[in-house]
Amino acid sequence: MLKREDIEKREYEILSPFAAKSAESLGRDFPEEKCEFRTEFQRDRDRIIHSKAFRRLMHKTQVFLAPEGDHFRTRLTHTIEVSQIARTVARGLGLNEDLTEAIALGHDLGHTPFGHTGESILAEIHPGGFEHNEQSLRVVEVLESQNGRKGMNLTKEVRDGILNHTGPGVPFTLEGQIVKISDRIAYINHDIDDALRSGVITIDELPKECLEVLGYSHSIRINTLVSDLIENSEGKDRIIMSEERLKSMNTLRSFMFENVYHNNKVKRDEDLAEVENIIRFLYRFYMDNPDRLPEERKEMIREYGLNEVVKDQVAGMTDRYATNIYYDLLKESR
Repeated sequence: MLKREDIEKREYEILSPFAAKSAESLGRDFPEEKCEFRTEFQRDRDRIIHSKAFRRLMHKTQVFLAPEGDHFRTRLTHTIEVSQIARTVARGLGLNEDLTEAIALGHDLGHTPFGHTGESILAEIHPGGFEHNEQSLRVVEVLESQNGRKGMNLTKEVRDGILNHTGPGVPFTLEGQIVKISDRIAYINHDIDDALRSGVITIDELPKECLEVLGYSHSIRINTLVSDLIENSEGKDRIIMSEERLKSMNTLRSFMFENVYHNNKVKRDEDLAEVENIIRFLYRFYMDNPDRLPEERKEMIREYGLNEVVKDQVAGMTDRYATNIYYDLLKESR
């Protein structure tokens, strides 16, 4: 029988000196009795997987707003791919896979419906703006409940990794730094894969100099970047890539922004207009009709303010739920 104490002891024996050790976690805001079999980071991972916010990722857009095939990525499949890449890097460096996985699985919990299009609209209309990493942190600290208490009470290491997976902040654990880079590796490459499948771009249009460095296939590029991360971060107190591979990856990212993310085949004008109508309408509707918010949301208004609660409500919706309730409310108003 392998108990928590055995796993914690094993971490000291096999993990890198730079790895975050479960037994040395900075802990939770509210002390809890330890689990007999799982470490603190394993418990965080499990709480995230079993959360409602995690399940909703299945019906949230990654890039393609209205895909006509079954094989395009969603926010959930993106999250799983980030987790796989990050775990591979963590294992190769002898870092804590459980912490890495927990951060990866939780990093996009706060994403809006309709991907970055929904995010940009909500950022425009909500006072103070909107950042999905900050909303992801709010999901785990406030919006999801654990044992009847507000928030999931995750460890500080996981919450820091979620908050700083994007933007200027740098996670204080190497595991968090792995997720930050793995997120970019995942979305650049799987978005290329989806764009090629949809016919938005062809392989000949991708920057040849980047493909010569990183590889001509999806799997080879992922392997090249993962290997580069491991080789260049080995024995170091930070996670870094080689200059050549980093430059090629960033060039591909720029190409995707110019040729895919703003391409009318990916986001047709009529789709964009509908998304904007939906987000703006729902936000305004709940601001004008707070009594129509779910009971658990209404109870939060006094503490957080109506704007914040309405933002939470809209951001938490899936694409299909937001669309359905929008049309239901339109019919109701006629």
